[in-house]
Amino acid sequence: MLRIEKLRLPPGAPEDQLLPLAAKVLRVPQTAIRSLRPVRRSLDAREDVVWEYTVHAAVEDEGKVLKRCRSRWVTKAVKEKYRPPKGAKAPAVRPVVVGAGPAGLFCALILAQAGAPPILLERGAPVEERQRDVEAFWRSGKLNPASNVQFGEGGAGAFSDGKLNTGTRDLRHQYILGKLVEFGAPSSILIDAKPHAGTDMLHIALQNMRRELLRLGTDIRFHHQMTDVTIVGGRIKKLTVCGPEGLYTLPAERLVLALGHSARDTVEMLYSRGVPMEAKPFAVGVRIEHLQRDMDAARYGKCAGRPGLPASSYTISRHVDGGRTVFGFCVCPGGTVVASASEEGRLVTNGMSLYARDGENINGGLLVNVGPEDFGGGHPLAGIAFQRRLEEAAYRLGGGGYIAPAQRVGDFLANRPSEGPGRVKPTYRPGVRFTDLWQCLPEFVANAIAQALPEIDAGPIPGYAQADAVLTAVESRSSAPVRILRDRERYCSVIGGLYPCGEGAGYAGGIMSAANDGIHVAEQILEEL
Repeated sequence: MLRIEKLRLPPGAPEDQLLPLAAKVLRVPQTAIRSLRPVRRSLDAREDVVWEYTVHAAVEDEGKVLKRCRSRWVTKAVKEKYRPPKGAKAPAVRPVVVGAGPAGLFCALILAQAGAPPILLERGAPVEERQRDVEAFWRSGKLNPASNVQFGEGGAGAFSDGKLNTGTRDLRHQYILGKLVEFGAPSSILIDAKPHAGTDMLHIALQNMRRELLRLGTDIRFHHQMTDVTIVGGRIKKLTVCGPEGLYTLPAERLVLALGHSARDTVEMLYSRGVPMEAKPFAVGVRIEHLQRDMDAARYGKCAGRPGLPASSYTISRHVDGGRTVFGFCVCPGGTVVASASEEGRLVTNGMSLYARDGENINGGLLVNVGPEDFGGGHPLAGIAFQRRLEEAAYRLGGGGYIAPAQRVGDFLANRPSEGPGRVKPTYRPGVRFTDLWQCLPEFVANAIAQALPEIDAGPIPGYAQADAVLTAVESRSSAPVRILRDRERYCSVIGGLYPCGEGAGYAGGIMSAANDGIHVAEQILEEL
C-alpha cells in the first residue's frame, strides 16, 4: 500500500476524481490502481479554497512504482493499529468507574472487552432522558441539578460541537474514532483533519455504546451518585452510593474517578477524605456570536458561498497586557449558545452544534487564562469558589431564571449597556437580558477581552469585533479548576486502588483526550490484574 499526500480537489468535487490525480502522481494508468481510499482531508484556505487529501493506494509492483514516480509525497503506507488488551482474569471485586463521560465510557469498554466488566456509576440520566430534561430547562428555565448539560450519559461533550481532533499522535485515537463510527457516528470523522460528530450524532453513538457495554457484562447504573468513600490502610475499601432506592454500600478495590469538570460536590467530598489534589490553571470569559455568513466571508474571501464548502471555523490567540492570553475555545459553526448550569442560582454558558452545522450563527468561547494567583488563595478548591462567584454574578445580572446577561461588542468596547440586539440575534435559551457585562466579569477579564477584540479584528479575522456581534456571559467551565494527583506511570493516586482520570481529574481537555486517558487507565488496571 502506498501513501499519497497533497491531492487537491475543489469544494463539491466528487472523491472519485482522486483516482486520476493519484494515477498521474504515480505515473501509472488508472487501471493499475487496484484500490484507493482517502485517509485524511483538510481544507486549505490560504489562497484559493481547496480540499487537500491523503490517500492509500494499492498498486501492482509497489516497489517499482515508488521508485519511478520520484515524488516526496508518495511513501510506503505504515500499517499501525491499536490492539486493546485481552484475556484478563475478572477480579472478585469488580472495578468501579464513576462517570459516564468519554473517559469513563472508554475505560469501561476496554475493561469489559478484556473480560473484566466494571460497575459504571453515573449520577445523571441516560442520554434519551437527558435530552428531554435539557430541552425542558432551555424552554422553561427550571433546572434539574441531576440531569443537565453537565451531568448524564456522555458527559459535557454530549451537548457540544462534538469536536474529535487532538494535537497529539497516539494509535488509540484512531481506535476511538473507529469505535464511534461503529456505534453510529459519521464515517467522515475517520478522515477529516478536524473531525466533529455534532450533538445529534453523538447521542446516537452513546446509545449504541451503552448497548455494547451491557452486552459485554458492564453493570451500568444511572441516577447513582457516589457520595462517600471509605479508605482503610491507605487503600480504597468501599463506596457509599445514593441511588433511586436510597443509600447503599458498594465494595471497591479499584475505583476510576472519571468525574467530569463539574462534579464539585464529589471533589469536595474527596478532598475532605484526604485525596491529594491541587488547584490548576483554567480559563473564563464569554461566548461571542457572529452571523455565520460574516465569518465565512472573513475565512473564505471571494470563495464564500461556494457549494461544497463547510461552515467556516476559526482559531484565535492573543497575548495582552499583564501577561494574559485571550483565546478562542470550542468554536461552534452554525451552532447555538446553550445554558449549561448544573447548580441552582449559578449561570453557565457553552456552545453546541449539530452535525450539519447549518444554523444562522457561529459562536465560540472568548476566554482569558486564570491561575491560582487569581483565586485569592492557595487552597486546592479555590478555583471552584472563583467559578461559583462568577456564575452567581452572571445569574444576578441576568435577573434570575437562568436568563443570561448579554451585550453587543460595540457597547462592550464603549463601556455602555446594550439595549437590544442588532444584526446578530442571540441563540441562548431560555433567553438573554441586554445589559453591561463589565458588571459581572472580573476587571482583568473584561480588560483583556476589550484589548483583544480590536486586535483580532485588525489581524486574522476582519469583522470579528463588529459592533453587532453578541457577547453572552459567563463561560466558566472550559476545564477543571482542580487536578487530582496521580503517579505519571501508574495513573494511580497515593491512595491505593484510586485512579483519577479524564478532564475532571485535570488530565484531559476534550472528548478525544478524555477517552484516551480512560483507555490508559484501563490498561493499567488490566496490567495489575
